[in-house]
Amino acid sequence: MIKMKAKKMLKVAGLSLIALLFVWTFVFLYQKSKPEVKVYETHQPKRSDLSKTTVATGKVEPRDEVLIKPQISGIIAEVYKEAGESVREGEVIAKVKVIPELGSLNNAESRLRLAELNAGQAETDFERVKMLYDEQLISREEYEKGVVTVKQAREELQTAKDNLQIIKEGITQSSASFSSTLIRSTIDGLILDVPIKVGNSVIMSNTFNDGTTIATVANMNDLIFRGNLDETEVGRVHEGMPVKLTIGALQGLTFDATLEYISPKAVEQNGANQFEIKAAVVPPSGITIRSGYSANAEIVLERAEQTLSIPEGCVEFSGDSAFVYLLTDSLPEQRFVRHPIEVGMSDGIQIAVKQGLQPTDRVRGAEKKSAN
Repeated sequence: MIKMKAKKMLKVAGLSLIALLFVWTFVFLYQKSKPEVKVYETHQPKRSDLSKTTVATGKVEPRDEVLIKPQISGIIAEVYKEAGESVREGEVIAKVKVIPELGSLNNAESRLRLAELNAGQAETDFERVKMLYDEQLISREEYEKGVVTVKQAREELQTAKDNLQIIKEGITQSSASFSSTLIRSTIDGLILDVPIKVGNSVIMSNTFNDGTTIATVANMNDLIFRGNLDETEVGRVHEGMPVKLTIGALQGLTFDATLEYISPKAVEQNGANQFEIKAAVVPPSGITIRSGYSANAEIVLERAEQTLSIPEGCVEFSGDSAFVYLLTDSLPEQRFVRHPIEVGMSDGIQIAVKQGLQPTDRVRGAEKKSAN
C-alpha cells in the first residue's frame, strides 16, 4: 500500500514538472516573439560657439639667422663667445691668426727692402737740396720738388711696412680698430652656434667658396613659425589670419601668431601636395623659446558664434538635404517623425542648424544599449 502511494506521488511530481517546463517554454517563446522596443537618446538644440580649424605642423625659428664669416683666412687663435650668449653688434666673437703665404711674404719683404733703400737715398738727396736752397744756390721750385720726392719715398716705405705686417699678422697698428683678424658680430642677438675651436683653420668667403662659419647669430625676439599646410585647406586661409601655436616642449602654453606668408608653389611630401606657410610669433615675456622647437599651428577656417546646434550624429543626409527625427511622443513608447532642416558649419562634433528647429524641440540620437 505504501509503495503504491509513493509511485503515485512520483508520477504527480513528474507531470507537474513537465507542465511547468511547458509553461516556461511557452512564456519564453512568447517573450521572444514580441518585437523589441528600441529606446533612443534625445538631444535638445542649444546655443554654442562653433569653429572649424586646421592644424599645420612645423617649427619655431628666428626670422633671420646670420652666419658670421671671416674676412681673412688663417687659424683660430681665440674664441671669446659660446653658444647661448648674447652679443651686441660689433662685439668680438673670435680672433684669427694669419698664416702668411710664402710667396706673398717673400714679395712683401723684398718690397720693404727696396723701399728702405729708396727712402735712404731720398733722405740723402733731400739733405743736399735743402743745403743748397738755404745757401740760395737753387730755386724754390727745385726745393719743393725735393720735398715731394722725399715724402713719396717715406710714404712708400710706410706702405711696404704695413703690407708686410698685414701679410704676417693681418693688421697694422694704424688700422687695429678695423682689424679683419677680429671676427665681430654684425647684429644684436643670441649666439645659436659656434662651430669652430681654437686651432681650426678658417678660410674667407669669396666667389668660389662660402667661407668658414665662425658663429650663427639670431634675434630671438623676432620669431616665426614655419610649417606646411595641405592643399585641401590652403585655399581657405589668407595672410593676416590669427594663429594659435602649441609647442611640444612647453606643455600647457599657447602662443599667438599671425599668418604672414603662404607659398605660391606646392612641394610634394609623402604623395601629398604641401604649401609652406609662415606666421609671425609673439613671444611672451619670461618664456624662453629655443630655435627649432616643434610646434603645431591651429588656424580657424570658419567660426559661428551662439548658433543653434545639435550633435552631427543626429543629422541624416540625403543628397543635398538634411533631416532629423523629432520626438513627438514618449509614452508608452518613443515616437519620432522625420523632419527637414537646413544646416550650416560643423566642427566635427556639433553642427549648426540654420532653419527647421526650435530650442524646445528634441531630436533622436543614438540608440540606448540594453542593460542585458
